[in-house]
Amino acid sequence: MNAVIQLKDVHKTYHTGEVDVRAVSGVTLAIQPGEFVAIMGASGSGKSTLMNIIGCLDRATAGQFLLDGVDVSGLNRDELADIRNQKIGFIFQGFNLLARTAAVENVELPMLYRRRNLAGRERRERGLQALETVGLSDRADHLPSQLSGGQQQRVAIARALVNQPALLLADEPTGNLDTQTSIEIMGVFQKLNDTGITIIMITHELDIAHYTKRTVVLRDGLVVSDTPVTNRLNAEKESTRLKAEQQAVQLA
Repeated sequence: MNAVIQLKDVHKTYHTGEVDVRAVSGVTLAIQPGEFVAIMGASGSGKSTLMNIIGCLDRATAGQFLLDGVDVSGLNRDELADIRNQKIGFIFQGFNLLARTAAVENVELPMLYRRRNLAGRERRERGLQALETVGLSDRADHLPSQLSGGQQQRVAIARALVNQPALLLADEPTGNLDTQTSIEIMGVFQKLNDTGITIIMITHELDIAHYTKRTVVLRDGLVVSDTPVTNRLNAEKESTRLKAEQQAVQLA
């Protein structure tokens, strides 16, 4: 089985005046279909640069990068845009929803940029199906302002899923959420991963990384550890435990 992500001795150097900044310094990494990987590291470790390379938002200075079996290093700007639209679903910390657009219409947006146009009815059906996947079909006609932070992030996840990508990239997806909501969102990611969807997540929170299956730690642009998560948390059990603790505090 081909790896979804195959990085071979990837480097990224930024030229700023007379100074060269090495953000990624020779990363070799393979991520197989169905994996759920957390990428961690301190500020300046190279994790955001690596995520941008994996997401085809930036090019490596040297090395080889294959995405779902395709060598993207030689693709032009339009071809990279097609790759991003067809093979990658992006989820961000800030949700990035259109404020005056209903949830289902936000989910439909990536389908408008496909080379093969879809009929309006098909877009709506796929948008509703994606919302149902994240448990939000009953909020399809709500504006973002009518949704909680957790519900907005679910809409963003549905939007990332709607083109049936080979890979989900999540950049600090719980960064704007409280503890309880973060647990619920990680439960959504776990359920998606259990269906076979490959997920790569950037996070600086170790407790969030424990919901994944594998943790890759970067330092100074290099992979310093790559280990399976041995104490993976079950989101539903953790959510139940947290609610019980909160109720006990309220009753005390």
